[in-house]
Amino acid sequence: MFFAVDWAGVAQQVVAGLSSGGIYATLAVALVLIYRATGVINFAQGELAMLSTFLAWTLTQHGLSYWPAFALTLLVSFAGGIALERVVIQPVEGAPVLTVAIVTVGLFFLCSGAAFWIWSPEVKSMPNAFSTRPIRIAGVGFSIADLGVIGVSLLAVALLWLFFRFTKLGLAMRAAALNPDSSRLTGIRVGWTIALGWGLAAALGAVAGLMAAPSLGSFDQSFMQPILLYAFAGAVLGGIDSPLGAVVGSLLLGVFLNVIGTYVSWVGTDLRQPAALAVILAVLLVRPAGLFGRAAVRRV
Repeated sequence: MFFAVDWAGVAQQVVAGLSSGGIYATLAVALVLIYRATGVINFAQGELAMLSTFLAWTLTQHGLSYWPAFALTLLVSFAGGIALERVVIQPVEGAPVLTVAIVTVGLFFLCSGAAFWIWSPEVKSMPNAFSTRPIRIAGVGFSIADLGVIGVSLLAVALLWLFFRFTKLGLAMRAAALNPDSSRLTGIRVGWTIALGWGLAAALGAVAGLMAAPSLGSFDQSFMQPILLYAFAGAVLGGIDSPLGAVVGSLLLGVFLNVIGTYVSWVGTDLRQPAALAVILAVLLVRPAGLFGRAAVRRV
């Protein structure tokens, strides 16, 4: 018995999944940046992105169009990430990993409470970043917004890769993350390179928030929390210490969740978060290092 497959529908769902995965990827790379520099998952990464999104919303309410607000928000987020590391994280730099992790949890609640206090709990809406008009490619209809989100997300990650690969500052940041003690001996200011990493992570988080908010239609202070979960799952799938793995894992996860949410009736939209948690659990059980991560080697 043969089953007809709606390939056009599948292609549409794959593109929509890549759009979601692109948002997860930018936040996942931000998580990897902080993890490589400090060995800690920044649990406040999503809430920092939420604050950036609300800042952009405020700018649009004062007359700026979407893209000027987008650019200004990235600059403010970058500076804010550096300041946050210098003021909050740097004092506990030599503390145990658990202490730093608890500090990021505290930042999570601080950012959430500050957002409720400043902007009130009413839902907000952002202007569309891209046209909502559909286009047809090879007879298959796609959303311009989905294609635009994929393009912006991958462009942000590609620019970050070029920065780390071909600039002296980027190479210094990579060296400081891999071996801070040796980097200090060569004259690299490790503390400031870590601060720059926090700034870049905050800017990437802002990209994720500003791509996600218009696609949701409306958003509130909790809109980045599920996205953080998906980004973490994508980073674990690809390898929590691998930026490339975080991108690939997030894109695969976005497609997987979108396809099963559409074609598996009992999953729908309600069970996507448990599905992401199941991915994390499965990867940790089968391949803890992820698809691209390096397995830890211990000498006996």
